[in-house]
Parts: sequence; C-alpha cells; structure tokens
Amino acid sequence: MADAKRSYDAVIVGGSLAGCAAATLLGRAGARVAVLEKNLDPAAYKRLCSHFIQASAVPTLERLGLVEPMVAAGAVRARFSARVPWGWIEAPPARAATAINLRRSKLDPMVREMAASTSGVDLLLGQAAEALCRDGDAFAGVVARDRDGARTTFAAPLTIGADGRDSRLAKLSGVEVKTFPHGRFAYGGYFEGVARPRGDAPTAAVWMMDPDWAAAFPTDSDLLFCAAMATMDRLPEFKADPEAALVEWFEMLPEAPSLRGGRTVGDPGVIGKIDMTNRMRVPIAPGLALIGDAALATDPLFGVGCGWAFQSAEWLADAVAPALRGEAGLEAGLRRYRRRHTRHLRGHARMIHDYATGRKMGAPERLLFSAAARDARVAGIFDAFGARQIGPARMMATGIPLALLANGRYALAHRRGGPGPLEARAGTGAGAGAGVGAGAGAVARPGPGAGSHG
Repeated sequence: MADAKRSYDAVIVGGSLAGCAAATLLGRAGARVAVLEKNLDPAAYKRLCSHFIQASAVPTLERLGLVEPMVAAGAVRARFSARVPWGWIEAPPARAATAINLRRSKLDPMVREMAASTSGVDLLLGQAAEALCRDGDAFAGVVARDRDGARTTFAAPLTIGADGRDSRLAKLSGVEVKTFPHGRFAYGGYFEGVARPRGDAPTAAVWMMDPDWAAAFPTDSDLLFCAAMATMDRLPEFKADPEAALVEWFEMLPEAPSLRGGRTVGDPGVIGKIDMTNRMRVPIAPGLALIGDAALATDPLFGVGCGWAFQSAEWLADAVAPALRGEAGLEAGLRRYRRRHTRHLRGHARMIHDYATGRKMGAPERLLFSAAARDARVAGIFDAFGARQIGPARMMATGIPLALLANGRYALAHRRGGPGPLEARAGTGAGAGAGVGAGAGAVARPGPGAGSHG
C-alpha cells in the first residue's frame, strides 16, 4: 500500500528529453500531467551522448519553442558531411539539412524547466517508479518511492515510459521487446582548442571507414565533441588509455582535425560505452505508451536518439490529447501513435540494426556512397536520408537509379581519360585526397602505422 494517492490525466516516468517534451505538449493541450524523475538534481544530464539532433526533429523543437533558447545558450546549427572511401559526401548548401547541437549539460535542464513552467504539469524529482497500477486489463498509473522512502500512487488513465534504453517501466509492463546485437563500442569526449572539421563552416562531420567510424560535432562554448566507434577487437587499446587512443584515432583519419593540441573538458575527459544492444519494444499497451529510447533504442552511430525522443513525444501527444480531454477514446489514440511510430521509424531502425553488427558495407551502400561523393543530386538524397527526413523506401527508389547513372558517367569519363566529377573537385574541399580510383580501399582502417590525415 502506498502512503498517498494523487490523480492525473497522464503520468510520465522519466524527466529527460522525451518525457519533458511529451509533458509540455500534453500540458499545453489541457491535460494534467505528472513527470516522475528518479534523479533529485534538476541539473542532471546524460553524460555520454553526441547530442546531435537531426534536422527531422527541428520542427518539433520549433513547436516547443526551444530553438531560440538553445541558440542563445550557444547551440550550433550545422550541416552534415560524411567522409567515405570515395571522398566527402556533402549536399549542396541550398539543399543541405541543418541539425542542431547543444551539450546535454545545458539541454536537459532547459527541457526540464520548460516542462515545469507549463500549466498543468508537475515535475516531481527524486521519484523512482516501483510498480505499475492496473484497472482491469489496462495500466492505470505508477507507484513511486521518494528518497525518504515514502510511497505515492500516481493514478492516471495513461502511463508513459520515457526512462531510456534500459526502461524500468517497460520491464514492469512486460511489453514485447526484440534485441539486436551490437558489434562496436563507443568512446567520446569534448575538446577545446581544436579546429572545426571542414574549415570554418559549422559542419558535423563523420568518417565511415568500413567498418569503423568517427565523428566530430561542433557545439557550444567552441567545443568539439569527438567520438570513435570501432569493432570489438580494438577495445583493449581504448580501455587502456581512452584519451590517448581517441587522439591517435583522429590522427589516423583522412582529413580530420588533429586533437593533439587540444584539451579535454570534464572529468574524465573521455568516457565510453561498451554494451549498446539495440532494443525495439512494442510502443503501446492498454493504458500505456513508450517514447524515446524506451520504445526504440538504436545504434548511436547514426545520431538519431535525441531527435527521435522529441519526435516520438510529439507524435504521442498529438495522438492522445483528444482522449485526455474526453473527446475520443484513449486506445484509438494509442493505436494512432503506434502506426505513426512504426511508419516513420521502423524502416530506419531495421537498416541501423543491420549495420550495427559491425559488418562492412554491402554492395548497395558502396553504390550509393560512392555516387554521393561524386554527384550533388545523390548527395542531396543521402543527406535527406541521413537527416531522417525521408525513409529508406524513398531513398532507395530515388537514390539507386541516380547512383547508377552517376557512377556510369564517372566510369565512362575514366575510360575516356578525362577527369571524373570527384577529381575535378579535388583541391576545393570535396573529394580532396580521396584516392579516386582506389575504390573501397582508399580509406584504410585506422591502425598502427597508418598515415596521418590521409
């Protein structure tokens, strides 16, 4: 038996990006919402996160009113570039999607304050979910315990799990979960005094080295978030000295900023995550919904976690707000949310889970990536897909034919002895030092004795 009982229209477990976004939107729609966050510190934040918010989620941030405060806090609006074995993939500036980067140490307290200041929302810190309540076959709230041991029942017709990849609420609910293995590990940290990748323009750069990966994302306070993800055979060197291994990793990348003259920020400066098992859960049950990583936790290599947290919160709020106002049935609203979640994310997730095994690129990926490095139209499609603005079906339907044409023109130009599109751009940034003609071997996997900066 709990010591007290409080009633709401919705109770959310997890007071981070997804939970606070959902609470804010539901509160604005007229619902009474409790947000239960187990951490007592309102300034708590996720430590290891690229905080790269894809362009697909920027409209949600704009609706929440977060973009301007984020920029005022130093957030960087950046285009996306990818270094593949055939050179740089960069969409034409007029077509390039724009992401946004702000450290979680600033972003998490910001979204928490946003939710707490929303009429109808109670942000309750230091409350850990212990059990789920039921009303017949439906879930009907949460029993939580505070730091002093007092238990409270938070009763509500809708319970929302927003408590991350290892969601306790999802485990308590027993919803179906599928797991997919992950064959890489991750280490990253913030560096100051390091040049931005790709020059002065704000660019979020990644290196897809087949099968290893690296990234450099500019963020607030003139910091650069640098990360490496490699297959498990490289783990011992990172465990031995994470910072030294990360610095050396970047020295071996083609056309990458050197970290040798930089300084890490934070203690420890470089931290890692080894177990990144992908999890896909059924996002609804009677009286219950999961959002963010609680519903779908995928490989962080693709930087979708933060964006999908905001987007799934918005989709849920829009689907169930009429029911919480008494204008429609809740279960119908939950089914609408599940359909939208599946339609927008399932295809992306399947492709991400497949690549997360640590495998090398397949033939379709080599076709698209090589063409995208050579042709602006294919680069635009790659950019829209990477920013999660289009789905896999559209990407394949439009990208594959254009890629075949682009690579055909490239091969024909080489047979005739003329410069290919990539060579013609050499020295201007895109494609410089790409080793045209060397195929997938143009970018060597970083390792002892590899050349510095390509």
